[in-house]
Amino acid sequence: MPDMILAIDQGTTGTTVILFDTDFNVVSRGYQEFRQIYPTPGCVEHNPENIWRSVLASLDIALRKSDADPSDIKAIGITNQRETTVVWNRETGIPYYNAIVWQCRRTSDICNELKDRGYEELFQKKTGLLLDPYFSGTKLTWLFRNVDVLREEAPKGTVAAGTIDSFLVWKLTGGTAHVTDVSNASRTLLMDIESLDWDEDLGRILEVPMNVLPEIQGSTEIFGHTANVPDIPDGIPICGIAGDQQAALFGQTCFQTGEAKCTYGTGSFLLMNTGNKPVFSNNKLLTTVAWKLNDETTYALEGSTFIAGAAVQWLRDGLNIIENASDIEELASQVPDTGGVTMVPAFVGLGAPHWRSDARGLIAGLTRGTNRSHLARATLEGIALQNVEILSAMESDSKQKLLSLKVDGGASNNNLLMQMQADLLGCTIIRPEMVEATALGAALLAGIGAGIINNISEIAAVWNEYRSFEPAIGDGDRKAVLERWQTAVGKA
Repeated sequence: MPDMILAIDQGTTGTTVILFDTDFNVVSRGYQEFRQIYPTPGCVEHNPENIWRSVLASLDIALRKSDADPSDIKAIGITNQRETTVVWNRETGIPYYNAIVWQCRRTSDICNELKDRGYEELFQKKTGLLLDPYFSGTKLTWLFRNVDVLREEAPKGTVAAGTIDSFLVWKLTGGTAHVTDVSNASRTLLMDIESLDWDEDLGRILEVPMNVLPEIQGSTEIFGHTANVPDIPDGIPICGIAGDQQAALFGQTCFQTGEAKCTYGTGSFLLMNTGNKPVFSNNKLLTTVAWKLNDETTYALEGSTFIAGAAVQWLRDGLNIIENASDIEELASQVPDTGGVTMVPAFVGLGAPHWRSDARGLIAGLTRGTNRSHLARATLEGIALQNVEILSAMESDSKQKLLSLKVDGGASNNNLLMQMQADLLGCTIIRPEMVEATALGAALLAGIGAGIINNISEIAAVWNEYRSFEPAIGDGDRKAVLERWQTAVGKA
């Protein structure tokens, strides 16, 4: 077998492991879901050990599906659900508490407290982020306020904190590396987005001891080497890390300023490359680090929605109107429109550009003639309409009109949703052959880190268009749908 690159894509509901050859063709893949924990309404947790077991299970599946010799793996790339936060003991490796997931809204009061103290502008200026429960910093505040042992042990240097990438590197290296990359660090409310260092003033405000945080590195450095990991040899370099959405931007080869992508996963995430200078938003978008290659940092504007594919899962698991998530396209196609039904999927609040943690899901416009097909179509429409608001804000901040949008993630395979997105955005939607752009991005970064790729100009041939979707409705029809949406959002 030829040399291979192992990509770990650790997502919100499961972990995907993909083996790529050095031409970045998929050799095999494995996937394992894990349990979601909802202790109280609006709160979401994961058991960190379940996450780790899902990585090992997915790795085992991928290796068994291929004829690969694990010794052929020359590099590992990691991409991860970004803001989800873990604290663990450096000596035992045992987590102190469940991981608090990016969707979790338990820190709303802490965010409001910080706003009342006048810190919102400071955080946005230094980090490019808003004071919202979405981000890691206030999750750590909550943990240090509510888990007594953390306050007792942090001064002793035994507490390690980080996002999921840090936890996985710790596990993969046998507890020898406590690191993160700039893209994940930029999601914490603790990193200065221009200096790319932890900010002690922000740490003090958030009540987070600096000694619990990982070392920040670039996206293609050697983060550590494997040690005592089942099924694979010791000594494999972990040399590519990026948060899932930044990895997807890289995997979609959005290397030029103004290029953008949207990933449809549990939520939906629209990122635009803004070049080597951070662009600060006037429309409540996020300024984030896309990646750092050698000494060059690339920034992005981001708008995200908390619920996209999760709304389809709700139709499946909560209402039982579909058996499989993929069934929604056929069901929604049975009607020509939503019959006036609008679905706002604000199950855990509204993300950009509203940032309303108190908002909740809403279905409006029901009549006696409404059936499950209308509800299915309205759900897809609601997913697409959230992105319309984000793109409008992004075009305003970047001062440029987006002519096309690259898409990826599981729901990008839904042709009806992609056509709706093109219609409602009024721009071309482009779907690549490889819709698992997140894992591809991690593999490409690891390829650079391992010296398999010399520079990004060699990557262009990896990306190939599979299908495009052109807008097929007029401005009047688009405007009517947007007005109906805005009325419903105001009530959510």
